[in-house]
Amino acid sequence: MDLCLLSAADAPALWTFERAHRAYFEQWVQARPDRFYSAEGFAEEMAASLQRQTKDQAFHYLMWEGRTVVGRINLTQVRRAYFHSAALGYRVAPDCGGRGLASQAVGAVLQQAFSTHQLQRIEAVARPENQASVRVLQKLGFTQFGHSRRSFEFHGQWCDLLCFERHREAG
Repeated sequence: MDLCLLSAADAPALWTFERAHRAYFEQWVQARPDRFYSAEGFAEEMAASLQRQTKDQAFHYLMWEGRTVVGRINLTQVRRAYFHSAALGYRVAPDCGGRGLASQAVGAVLQQAFSTHQLQRIEAVARPENQASVRVLQKLGFTQFGHSRRSFEFHGQWCDLLCFERHREAG
């Protein structure tokens, strides 16, 4: 598995990944608007993502196996002044789960976050039902600092979120 920062050349492979696994991801997270899955909508989102990277507002990493995108890890909501923090999110293709790819890739992105991007704190949330995601965060040294009850509506039901954080090691 190779991990690379998103570039414009990645658009076709990323669009294939997102469309192929849409139904699976929508079991866990809010659905993206239908427009995201159109050629025009995806091109707009790709341009916006690249612009956020250029402006130091987000960093989008792709997990590759050969010429195929098998996952993505995003550092979003970058806050510099006083906080030096970001929110972590990730998706792995369902046929690649259980192989340790998420742990490997998130670990590599954390190294980038704390060194290259000079962040001090990374936050992540996971639904309690998504034990695979919770295990990835715990394995990588995230500490749970909260449990937000009835935090968001998902498919007509109110769901909880577990809140995690990981700090750059002092020194």
